[in-house]
Amino acid sequence: MTLSLNNLHPAKGSTHKKKRVGRGPGTGLGKTSGRGEKGQKSRSGYSSKTGFEGGQMPLHRRLPKRGFTNIFKKQWIEISLEALDKSFSENDEVTPQLLHNRGLIKKAKHDIVVLGNGEVSKALKVSAHRFTKSAREKIEKAGGAVTVIE
Repeated sequence: MTLSLNNLHPAKGSTHKKKRVGRGPGTGLGKTSGRGEKGQKSRSGYSSKTGFEGGQMPLHRRLPKRGFTNIFKKQWIEISLEALDKSFSENDEVTPQLLHNRGLIKKAKHDIVVLGNGEVSKALKVSAHRFTKSAREKIEKAGGAVTVIE
């Protein structure tokens, strides 16, 4: 049997009948519609605040505050030599903006560190904010140049 628009149907057991509340005692959800008897949650218009625990001290206030976040922390975007070798050809000038344009990094505004993972088979002129010792050695060994951006 071929699949076409006139014989499409969901997989067996994947769909369920809608729960119709307040439709008589035989359904098991008649009269109070599964909300129980009295109380705030049985009334219409009830909505609770997120994290509200009925007046009990909420969890986010019971837990102790710890540590501190340095707002001046420097964020590095790491890129491997392997990725550079795949994405660039011989004698290319690799800059943060070019890395961003080629889709190797998401944002060009953070500082870039080149890691020595993988090998470089081409002479690349790489500009970045930081290089690991092994990355610097491998780039220069392949005949490329390293420029540190201040």
